[in-house]
Amino acid sequence: MQKKFDILVVDDVSENIKIAIGILKNEKYNFSYALSGKSAIEILKTKRFDLILLDVMMPEIDGFTLCKMIKKTPVLKDIPIIFVTAVSEIEYMQEGFKLGAVDYVTKPYHSIELRARVANHLELYRYRQELSYHNKELVRDIQHERDQHLSELELAQKEIIYILSEIMASDSGETAEHVKRVADISKELAILEGHLTHEQIHTIYLASPLHDIGKVVIDNSILHKNAKLTDEEFYVMKKHPSYALKILSKSKSELIKAAAVIAYEHHENWDGSGYPKSLQGEDIHIYGRIVAIADVLDALTHKRSYKEKWSFEKAARYIIDLSGIKFDPRLIRLFENNLEVFKEMVEE
Repeated sequence: MQKKFDILVVDDVSENIKIAIGILKNEKYNFSYALSGKSAIEILKTKRFDLILLDVMMPEIDGFTLCKMIKKTPVLKDIPIIFVTAVSEIEYMQEGFKLGAVDYVTKPYHSIELRARVANHLELYRYRQELSYHNKELVRDIQHERDQHLSELELAQKEIIYILSEIMASDSGETAEHVKRVADISKELAILEGHLTHEQIHTIYLASPLHDIGKVVIDNSILHKNAKLTDEEFYVMKKHPSYALKILSKSKSELIKAAAVIAYEHHENWDGSGYPKSLQGEDIHIYGRIVAIADVLDALTHKRSYKEKWSFEKAARYIIDLSGIKFDPRLIRLFENNLEVFKEMVEE
């Protein structure tokens, strides 16, 4: 069953309202009326209409003023308004169209004209509503498909990162568990940092496993050396952030871009003594500052080919003592205030 149309007739002369409703009356229309602009406003506060038949010349609030108010109200602005005017007032109708009216009819009414104009604009309004509804449905469908695609893309990126992390770990002398622990520690620090969004925290967690991806380019004789590196070897090792940037920077993925930042800046020091760019303080990206702490904490507390593992307490003291030198002082305060949390993560 087709929905009825609701029409509001506004005129300060009750006889004009009776005539208009009498001409238009049929089973498709429901009518409401108002004898003033003020009464119309009160009605419009509680009921929605498909069309307004609005007299121009009314005392206090005239038709033009009421039209302006309707068009400035978001929930009402799309309702079609047909102005009603005496033949002698037609020159005013240019103003009516400027205000957003869709049409006008003259008094005294011509029955055929009034019915035709009202019917046409009601149909047009219904079609616009249906089109708007279908557009919203289409937008929702596109958004759903986009979200699904992005979810699949993110899952693929996660898998790529995991695979690269595994390759990097097996080839660099580090363990796969190291990159996973760095991700967990970085996430915890990112949460404690307090200013990062949920999305940024998630990004750090996913991207941090690639922090040492540049080491895949370094010769294995350096990576697997069981003794302290010579100055020349350390010079070569220090190139791995730059190698990582070359590997990752061409990607358009926001996740891989974040990984590039982390890989390139996690060896920078707060006091500017780090590498590869000698960045200082907050010039170092917050992602790099967070992962720097996580990387050192896990490296110190686990055995490597060139060193024995340290106790958590010894490693924590070493890191805290480097506050303001190697590490961001604010992040170190957060670390120091939550030592038990990080100890549990490291010793799992």
